[in-house]
Amino acid sequence: MPQIKLHLVVCLSFLIVGCTTMQGDTSQEKQASVLKMRDSVLTELFKQKPQTRAMIQAAPGYAVFDNGNINLLVVSFGGGYGVVKDNKSGHNTYMKMAEAGVGFGAGVKDFRVVIIFHKPEVMQRFIEHGWQVGAHADASAKAGSKGGAVAAEAMLDNMTIYQITESGLSLQAQLKGAKFWVDNELN
Repeated sequence: MPQIKLHLVVCLSFLIVGCTTMQGDTSQEKQASVLKMRDSVLTELFKQKPQTRAMIQAAPGYAVFDNGNINLLVVSFGGGYGVVKDNKSGHNTYMKMAEAGVGFGAGVKDFRVVIIFHKPEVMQRFIEHGWQVGAHADASAKAGSKGGAVAAEAMLDNMTIYQITESGLSLQAQLKGAKFWVDNELN
């Protein structure tokens, strides 16, 4: 029985990696893939919450991440990629992310995160240090266009954070830590 659980975790890990892998072989192709993901996520966010368009335009900058997550009983882990856009300079900083958590949870979830920075120094600190810890609870069931999902909004430390579930099935209540860092290959 423990071997079956291990195989399940390995299979789910490959599923998540597949969901959160940027397309392309060269750095330029990968950058284009990240920007395409960003545009797609922003289109979905603007459709769900039209007021966010003006918030993003008025902000010093914003970030968009694609993240996959596996929750298995008392642990969770995930990873993804994204980009921070400095609205003043127009500069894109490509980043990676990883997360881990403890607490009750079961399922697989593919989701997007949009972070709106309300102060330039908060955006710069995020790029340089990029660490976030927080409690998290959600329930979602969505596959393609079927099912339902919770699009969460949170404000902290002069950032507004939106999470949009793309697909997956999960039930979780966890304390998670997420680490964001600059992707040296793409910058």
